[in-house]
Amino acid sequence: MLINRIGGAFSLRKSVYAEVEKDESFTATAWILVVVVAFLSQLGSFASSSDPLGWLLGTIVGTILAIIGFVVGVLVINWAGRIIFKADVRFNELVRTLGLAYVWQVVGVLGIPIAFFDVFSGELYVIQVLAVVMLIISWLVAAKEALDLGWLQTGVTVLLGWIAQFSISTVIAALALGLLGLVAAALGGGQF
Repeated sequence: MLINRIGGAFSLRKSVYAEVEKDESFTATAWILVVVVAFLSQLGSFASSSDPLGWLLGTIVGTILAIIGFVVGVLVINWAGRIIFKADVRFNELVRTLGLAYVWQVVGVLGIPIAFFDVFSGELYVIQVLAVVMLIISWLVAAKEALDLGWLQTGVTVLLGWIAQFSISTVIAALALGLLGLVAAALGGGQF
């Protein structure tokens, strides 16, 4: 059943999103999907690191940031949908639909073979751009099912969620990198 739902997400079948919106037992599965997909995506994103420890740390920190970004995005979409557009939606409905739509992020795992076989790097870039476009479309379809709003209202709501998600992720990433720099400087005997 999960494979059929993931296939439905990849083929943008709105009936699958309508189904998971109502299936409260899918909430935990949606969270697991977000965590696993975020991890695989980050694993591919940091695969080009020449340092195995950097690859591992980048993957772990990136996964945590991706999950925090997802939560922030869903919270803002929930808030905007309910407060601005008076949608009858609950946080977990959005987690289920947007969590399923999040499967498009798994394309990032293709960074692993590309790191070892550089000949496909140009093709990977094209595939990643297409995956981002499909992620955007799938989030719009998924959010529309959960929010029950028109396309324009859904688009505005999702856009607000993405802006918040990107902003929070960027700030947290900058803080984490700054903290890591301070720790590295302290361990290396550098002066502040």
